[in-house]
Amino acid sequence: MVLFWKVLLTEFIAEMGDKTQLMLVAMTSKYKLKDIILGTGVAILVLNGLAVLAGGLVSEVIPTWLIRLIAAGAFLFFAATTLKGGDEEDEEVKESGKGKIAALSVFSTFFVAELGDKTQLTAITFGANEGMEAALVVWLACSIGLFAADIIGMLVGYLLKNKMPAGVLNAVAFCIFSVFGILTLREGLTLLLGVGNAWIMGITVAAAVVFAIVCLTLYRKKKAA
Repeated sequence: MVLFWKVLLTEFIAEMGDKTQLMLVAMTSKYKLKDIILGTGVAILVLNGLAVLAGGLVSEVIPTWLIRLIAAGAFLFFAATTLKGGDEEDEEVKESGKGKIAALSVFSTFFVAELGDKTQLTAITFGANEGMEAALVVWLACSIGLFAADIIGMLVGYLLKNKMPAGVLNAVAFCIFSVFGILTLREGLTLLLGVGNAWIMGITVAAAVVFAIVCLTLYRKKKAA
């Protein structure tokens, strides 16, 4: 029981203020709460299972720089789609049945973003230290701790959605996804090219400019419509 609470609290603290928690706040502007809970819950169980039982095998097989670049693309994609569509458009998508893939979208984005993150590394560390005999306890504690922290993020997002004027949360979500996307892109390039490489800043700035142009185009099309 002591091990359970030690692992749970460590994972909970590690996730507080993390990018994936803030990402879930942003996702509340796009998806229903049940879809976010389902997608996040399954992703957490799978990720922590891989980390504890396989000792971080996924992170070792897939290069960390590639994971970061995929995550950056996911963040920027969500930023662009958040800017493109408003709350009413999102409701139409859900009503038409296309919203059925919402939970899968949340799962995929959270899964990629969390790979190699400090919370997964925490699970790997506890799994390695405690051994296979405590694998189930570590897995459950890590999953509950991570999910508890993310639930707070979801509730904060929905509270803001109910209290803020229409469109404000979309703008906040756009900013969160955009910042994380650019920062994660730079992190991936640093892992790929090495610290201090002159190309890192140039590629990051170029990507930011292209992204800004795409977003401006989407915003103008939305206004024209």
